[in-house]
Amino acid sequence: MSDLSQIVKAYDVRGTVPDQWDERAAEALGAAFTQLLNSTDEPGDAVVVGYDMRATSPGLAAAFAAGVRAEGRSVIEIGLASTDLLYFASGSLDLPGAMFTASHNPAQYNGIKMCRSGARPIGQESGLAEIRERAQALLDSGEARPAGEPTRPAERRDLLPDYAGYLRKLVDLSGIRPLKVVVDAGNGMGGFTVPTVLGDAALSPLPLEIVPLYFELDGSFPNHEANPLDPANLVDLQRAVVEHGADIGLAFDGDADRCFVVDERGEPVSPSAITALVAARELAKHPGSTVIHGLITSSAVAEIIREHGGQPVVARVGHSFIKAEMARTNAVFGGEHSAHYYFRDFWFADTGMLAAMHTLAALGEQSLPLSVLAGEYERYIASGEINSTVTDQAAAVAEVRAAYPDAVADEMDGLTLRFPDGAWFNLRASNTEPLLRLNVEAPSRDRMVSLRDDVLDRVRR
Repeated sequence: MSDLSQIVKAYDVRGTVPDQWDERAAEALGAAFTQLLNSTDEPGDAVVVGYDMRATSPGLAAAFAAGVRAEGRSVIEIGLASTDLLYFASGSLDLPGAMFTASHNPAQYNGIKMCRSGARPIGQESGLAEIRERAQALLDSGEARPAGEPTRPAERRDLLPDYAGYLRKLVDLSGIRPLKVVVDAGNGMGGFTVPTVLGDAALSPLPLEIVPLYFELDGSFPNHEANPLDPANLVDLQRAVVEHGADIGLAFDGDADRCFVVDERGEPVSPSAITALVAARELAKHPGSTVIHGLITSSAVAEIIREHGGQPVVARVGHSFIKAEMARTNAVFGGEHSAHYYFRDFWFADTGMLAAMHTLAALGEQSLPLSVLAGEYERYIASGEINSTVTDQAAAVAEVRAAYPDAVADEMDGLTLRFPDGAWFNLRASNTEPLLRLNVEAPSRDRMVSLRDDVLDRVRR
């Protein structure tokens, strides 16, 4: 019997298959999802379902669809998809959707990202907890669904060309200078979407020479994990950029909703710099707009937003918080340190592909190399995220707070302390593990290292 409390997380469903969940649980979740939609008069009479390249994804998606159809809604099956392709389907068709993926997690995992019509997110406080309760009740009763066999039809649609065409209208790359671009898809869904969006698989050719790395769809991830946030998984891309004399390198995670950037020297460009770069471009089109940035993006992000006439608004870490703030403020753009990028023109949803296209456009519209261009948005030295295993997290955070009585404290998400010289750090607990996550930034490397080491010493002792 599946215990759904183990796999229904804050923002999505995530767990190992088949020991934590299976197709029967997926069917119950599909039925419960549809019951929620029906009880809240969600518009439309269909649900869009897509899935990634994992071996278990097609079966789980089909079972979920059966639960949806048994509860009285039809299903539009878009088949293989990136998560942002599913968001495109939900937004453009104005229908709720479900994407089967475990993103960057190892091969034995799978999950579901669910949304309401218009790609509006579903999290614990916006319906996910109720879906879990309804699905658990079905499983405990011995029924994956109460309504018998599916009563509504399923329809198959290929939305990849429409998705690619929509993105190309948002960012026109046809007139940029020729660029050589190495793309590491990590055997994930970037290998499915990049050839159509950036290559010439279906649309008119762009002035881009794409050098593909690991485009073969393989949910066992034979080359490296599809998690570019881990520097070890960028090594192949960095090497290839230098070997091919490329202008830029792009790395997508497993479901291709996040994109990481490497410059022509093979050096990573921070997501904060990409956030600032894209913000400047969006503010040029929409002067005076609000831009959301995550709590632990660089201080340079808010500075650059203001310098370009925008209104920076900080949000807690996590896509549900970012999306909620974007909708509340009608923000034109939002970015996080984790390389999630959100766009008003994309139903406030996150899309790594659109962020990549903005970066290509910025690079291709002038003659500077990416290292110089990105350097304009890098003003401080950051530590990156550092995890420490801590049993009593509250006590450790309290000790750290007491050590810096003169710093300005902010407890929006964990503990953020800011110092008069511009240095700051954020220390916050993991939602799922006994970890404290530390991010430090300072005007100089010496100051960053000193502050980082002092905080870590207090946390770890």
